[in-house]
Amino acid sequence: MSIKKCCIIDIIIDNGDALKKILSAFLTGALFINLILSLPIQAFADEYTDAMEERKSWPVQSNEIANWPEGPAVGAASALLMDADTGIVLYEKNIHEKMYPASTTKLLTCMLAMEKENSSLNDMVSFSYDAVHSVTWDASNMGMDAGEAMTLEDCLYGIMVLSANEVCNAVAEYVSGDIDSFVSLMNKRAKEIGCNDSHFNNAHGYTDPDHYTTAYDLALIGREYFKNEFLAKVSRTKTYHWLPTDTQPDDIWLSTKNYFINGTYELDGLIGSKTGYTDESRQVLVTAAERNGLNLICVVMEEETPYQYIDSAALFNYGFNNFQHVKVADYETRYDLKNDSFFLIGYDVFGNSSSFISLDTDSQIILPKNCSFDDLNSSITYHDDDASILADIDYDYNGKYLGSASLVVSKEEETSFVFTKEDEFMEINEEEPTFIYVNRIIRWIGIALGVLCVALLFKRIISSFHFARNRKYIKRSDYRKRRR
Repeated sequence: MSIKKCCIIDIIIDNGDALKKILSAFLTGALFINLILSLPIQAFADEYTDAMEERKSWPVQSNEIANWPEGPAVGAASALLMDADTGIVLYEKNIHEKMYPASTTKLLTCMLAMEKENSSLNDMVSFSYDAVHSVTWDASNMGMDAGEAMTLEDCLYGIMVLSANEVCNAVAEYVSGDIDSFVSLMNKRAKEIGCNDSHFNNAHGYTDPDHYTTAYDLALIGREYFKNEFLAKVSRTKTYHWLPTDTQPDDIWLSTKNYFINGTYELDGLIGSKTGYTDESRQVLVTAAERNGLNLICVVMEEETPYQYIDSAALFNYGFNNFQHVKVADYETRYDLKNDSFFLIGYDVFGNSSSFISLDTDSQIILPKNCSFDDLNSSITYHDDDASILADIDYDYNGKYLGSASLVVSKEEETSFVFTKEDEFMEINEEEPTFIYVNRIIRWIGIALGVLCVALLFKRIISSFHFARNRKYIKRSDYRKRRR
C-alpha cells in the first residue's frame, strides 16, 4: 500500500466522527432542499389529480341515449370511442371541445408525408438550420444537426417512436418546401376528412394558441392514419435502431415511452398508438385496436399519467363488449325488393325474375348487442347525382345514427360457363379463358328455331297451293271423262 493511501486512511480513522457529522449535515440539507423544491410540484400534482377526479362526474353524452350501453366514467376532459369502419361514435364526452393536441399532431404530419406524390421511403430528408434550431431546447428531439440527412423511413420512426420535433420540421420541408406551406396543407387535408373544429399552426404540436383540435377531429385523423399498414406498424414500434451513415454519423438505439407499446400496460389487438404531452394539453392519447373484426379508435384528451392508458383500456373493453357489426342485407325485411313486382325487371329464359335495384351486400352498420335489428328506425334519402346508387337507407337507434345501406341499381348479369377441356371443343387461352354465355346461346337457338319455323310454314303454304291446283285439274279431267 502506498504512503499516500495510508495517510488518507489514517486521517479518516482519526476524524471518523467529524466526517460522519459533516456527511449527516450534508444529507440533511439535501433532503431539506429537495423537500422545499418538491412542495410546489406536489401541490401541482395534487391539483391535477383533484381536477381529474372532478372530471369523472362530468356528463357523458352517449350515456344519455335511451337504452344505449352505459360507458365508463373517465377522468379525461374529453374522450371518444369510434368505430373505424363506419365512423360512428360509440362513446362521447365533450368530443367537440377545442383543445391542444400536443404531439398527436404528428399523426397528420406522417400521414401527409406518406401521401406525397411520387414519394419513396428511401427518399433522403435533409435537416435545415431552421428545422433544427426552431425547436426549443426542452422539446422532444433526437439530436439531429443542421446539414445532416436521413431516409424518409428513418424520419417516420423518429417522429413516432421518439416524437422528435426537429424531424417533423424536416419532413414538413421535404413535403412542401417550407413549414408555412406544409401548415397550409395540414389544414386543407384536415378539412377534407371532416375536421371542422381544428386549426394547425406547426408540424409537431408544440403549444400554440392557434394550434387546436377536438377529440372527434383527432379520431378522424387517426382513422385515416391507421388505414395505412406501414404507418400503423411504425406507431406500434417499441424500439428502433438508427444506423450511422455518411449523412448521419450517430448510432442511435432508443425506445418509445408509450405504455401500451413498451408493455407497461397490455392492450389486446393493438394496431397502433401515439402519445402527446405539454403542460397546457396535459396527457393526450390516440389509439387503435381490433378484436374479432371490430376496429375501434380511442381518443382521450387532458388526462393525467397513467390514467390516459387506464381510461383508454376501459373504453376499448366497453366497445368490444357491447357492439357488433351487422350486414344490412342479412337482416333487412322492410324493403322487400325481391318480391315486390314494382321493382322487378321481368322474367328471364329460365323463368326467374330479378329486381332492378338491390341492397349493397357490403353495407354494414354498428349495432349495440342489447338490441335487435328490428328495434332500429330507418329513413330513405334518394340520390339524383349518382347513376349507380338510387338511395341510402339510414338507420338509427333512439335517435343515435348507426350507419347506412345503399340501394344500388342492379346490372343484368349473364350466366357463364368456362370450358376448360383441352382442344377437343375449342382452343383455350389459359391467361384469358374463353367464356360461353348461356343466355346468348339460347337467344341464337331461339332465333334459329324461329327462322326454321317460318321456313317450314312457308313451305307448307307453297305445297298446299300446288296441291290445290292439281286437285282442281284432276277433278275437271274426271268430269270431262264422265261427260263422254
